[in-house]
Amino acid sequence: MTTVRLTMAQALARFLTRQMTVVDGEKLPIIAGIWAIFGHGNVAGMGEALHGVRDELPTYRAHNEQAMAHAATAFAKASFRRRFMACTTSIGPGATNMVTAAAVAHVNRLPLLLLPGDVFASRRPDPVLQQIEDFGDATLSANDCFRPVSRYFDRITRPEQLMPALHRAMAVLTDPAECGPVTLGLCQDVQAEAYDYPQSFFAERVWATRRPRADETEIQTAAICLRNAHKPVIIAGGGVLYSEASADLLAFAHAHDVPVLETQAGKSAMPHDDPLAMGAVGVTGTAVSNRLAEEADVILAVGTRLQDFTTGSWTLFKNPARQIVGLNIQPFDALKHATHGLVADARTGLIDLSDALGDWCAPSGWRQSAEDGKAEWDIAASAAKAPTNAAEPSDAAVIGAVERVFGHAACVVCAAGGLPGELHKLWNAAVPGGYHLEYGFSCMGYEIAGGLGVKLARPDDDVVVMVGDGSYLMMNSEIATSVMLGLKLVIVVLDNRGYGCINRLQRSTGAEGFNNLLDDAHHLALPDIDFAGHARALGAIASKVGSIADLEAALSAARDNDRTTVVVIDTDAYAVTEAGGTWWDVAVPEVSTRRAVNEARAAYEKERLLQRAD
Repeated sequence: MTTVRLTMAQALARFLTRQMTVVDGEKLPIIAGIWAIFGHGNVAGMGEALHGVRDELPTYRAHNEQAMAHAATAFAKASFRRRFMACTTSIGPGATNMVTAAAVAHVNRLPLLLLPGDVFASRRPDPVLQQIEDFGDATLSANDCFRPVSRYFDRITRPEQLMPALHRAMAVLTDPAECGPVTLGLCQDVQAEAYDYPQSFFAERVWATRRPRADETEIQTAAICLRNAHKPVIIAGGGVLYSEASADLLAFAHAHDVPVLETQAGKSAMPHDDPLAMGAVGVTGTAVSNRLAEEADVILAVGTRLQDFTTGSWTLFKNPARQIVGLNIQPFDALKHATHGLVADARTGLIDLSDALGDWCAPSGWRQSAEDGKAEWDIAASAAKAPTNAAEPSDAAVIGAVERVFGHAACVVCAAGGLPGELHKLWNAAVPGGYHLEYGFSCMGYEIAGGLGVKLARPDDDVVVMVGDGSYLMMNSEIATSVMLGLKLVIVVLDNRGYGCINRLQRSTGAEGFNNLLDDAHHLALPDIDFAGHARALGAIASKVGSIADLEAALSAARDNDRTTVVVIDTDAYAVTEAGGTWWDVAVPEVSTRRAVNEARAAYEKERLLQRAD
C-alpha cells in the first residue's frame, strides 16, 4: 500500500480538494471554498494546510464566524445543495459563534461542513486558552454545543480517525434525506500530528445526486387519494427546489389541473405568472392560496416540513374530509400528521405519481375558482405595492419599488421580522431560486451574510438584500467582506426604529408596546443612527432617501455601481398588508390584569378549537 506522510490538517485539506460533482455537465469541486477566521486553535495546523491548497480550495476571510457560516449556508441553498462550503475557526468563542448558523442549516436541511478547533487530545497543557472545563466530564468541550444542531458530529483525537470521519461526513452532506450540518472538532495538537495516509484516501470521487423512487404501493395509495379528490391542491416546499424539480412540478400541475401553493422555502418553485401558481400559503399567505387550502379535500405536500406558518398552526385545512399526501425524501417529514407517506425524491415522485394518475384531472370548476381568486389577489397585491408619497412608506411599498427597478429575475434575500411575511405574499418570483428567504430558523442577522453566499453561488445575478434596522445592527460586518471580495450586493435597509414585527405581535396579544421599538425600551437618550454613514465606513456606497420615488432613483443608480451599495429608507413600524394571511398560534397569557389581554385570550381559545389534533 502506497502512503504519504501528512499532518492531519494537511490530509483533511487534500481530501476536500478531491471531492467533485457534476453540475450541468461540468465537473466541479463539490466544496466550493472554505471560510476561515484563524486563532491559536487552528492557525498553525489548518492555516498551514489551507495555504498549501489555496489554488484548489479557495480560503475566504470573514469578519464574524456566525456570518461566515451563514454565507456558507446561503451558498448551499442558492446552489440547490449541489455544492457547499466549509468553515474553520479556533477553539472557544470562534467555534461557538457558529452554533446559531449550524442551527439555521440544520432546520433548513442544508449541507455545511464545520471544522472548529478543539482541545488538546493529549490534555498535557490543559486547560488551554478558551477551553471550557466540565467538572464532571473531562471529554466535553465547547464543541459539544454543536451536537444537537449537527446531522453528524465527531471529534478527531487521533490522525487516523480522520479517514472514517470524512467518509461519513461526505455521505451525510450529499445525502438528500440526511442532509445537514456536519461538525468535526479538530483537536489542535492532532491537527499538527503526522500520519502515513494511504494514497487511495485522496483518490478523486464524483458525488452524484441520488434520486430514490417511491414504493409502488405508496404511489398507488397516493394516486387513489387524488383520483377521488374534488378540490386538490399542491403545497410546494423547499424540497422542490433542492431536487431541481420546478419543471416537473409545473408539468404535473398542468397535466392534472391542480393549483400550487408555496411555502417560504418553496417560493419560486413556480413562476408567479403561471395561471396555476397561487403564491404563498399559510400565516403569510395570499387570500387565494389560503381559501383553496381551507376548502381542499386532498393536499399533496411536496418537499415541505409542514411547519406552523404553512399550516396556520394546523387550523388552515378546514375540510373535514381532508387527506394529506406527504411526498418527501425524508420519511420523518413524509409521515407527519397522519399523512399518506410517499417517500421519494421530489422529481421522481412527481413523475411517477403523474404516470399513475394517467389522464386524471381535477374538476374544471376547481381550476376556474383558483384562477378567479388569483386574479383578485393580483389586484390587491398590486395596490399594496403601488407608489406612494407617504413620509414613512410601508414595507409593501418598498417591495414594489425594488420590483419595479430590478424586475422579477433578481434574487431577493431576507430572513427575520415582518419583511419575510410581506415578501412571501407580495414578491413575484420568476425563476427558481430567485426568492431566498431564511424562514426555517428565522435568524436575524442572516440577511447580509446570506446575500454574500448567494452572490458567490450566483455571481451573474442581481442580489438584493432587504433588511430591517434591527437585523442590520445585529450583523453587518460582511458588507466589508463583500467589498473586499468584489461581490456586489444591493442592500435596502428599512428603518422602523426597532423590532417592528414583534411590536405588532405583542400588541395583537393585548399587551402594551414594550422593549421592541426604541421609543418603548428603557433609555436615557434615543440613538440617532446614521446607517448610510456606517455602511460607507465599511467601504460601501451608501445613501439615505426620503421617498419611494427617491428610492427607485437610488436603486437604479445602484445597478450601475461598481461595488456593494446600501440604500436606507425610513418606514412605518405599524403598516402591514392586511389582505391574506391566517391565524398563528402565539400563546396569550391565561391570567392578566389587562382587559385587552383577557379579550385576546378569549379569541385565542376560540381559534385553538379549530386546530387538528392528529
